[in-house]
Amino acid sequence: MALWDRIKDSASQMQTQLAAKKNDLKSGAFRDASMAMCALVAAADGKIDPSERQRVAQLIFSNEVLRNFPADDLQRRFEDNLDKLTADFDFGKVSVLQEVAKAKKKPAEARAVIQIGIVIGGADGDFDDTERAVVRDACFALGLPPHEFDL
Repeated sequence: MALWDRIKDSASQMQTQLAAKKNDLKSGAFRDASMAMCALVAAADGKIDPSERQRVAQLIFSNEVLRNFPADDLQRRFEDNLDKLTADFDFGKVSVLQEVAKAKKKPAEARAVIQIGIVIGGADGDFDDTERAVVRDACFALGLPPHEFDL
């Protein structure tokens, strides 16, 4: 199986798993952590392309789990995290990973945040090394083993 097909299958599988947990993923900690994760993946390579913003906007409006929250609130949280990362990536990354870590107390939420990161990272068909690295960092912030997600 080609790498592209594996990424597509993995993202699709993660999306299905997230939808199954929709009713369990309604906390503010999950909301904050998932938008922080989206920003981290979008800025992983040090720049934010309009296509990355588009992918996150699409996720916000189409993902069943994220529909638990007002879209404008999610967008604002995403943009706030992006601002931190673009002002100073290394310092911003520390702050954004603290937001991600908010989901650590509930294992289902922590796993869902990582799954959202993988879905965003794989949305363009290229879950590259920089995106994988920030998702791995998020795994450590959440106390999850990266190998559980094939990272």
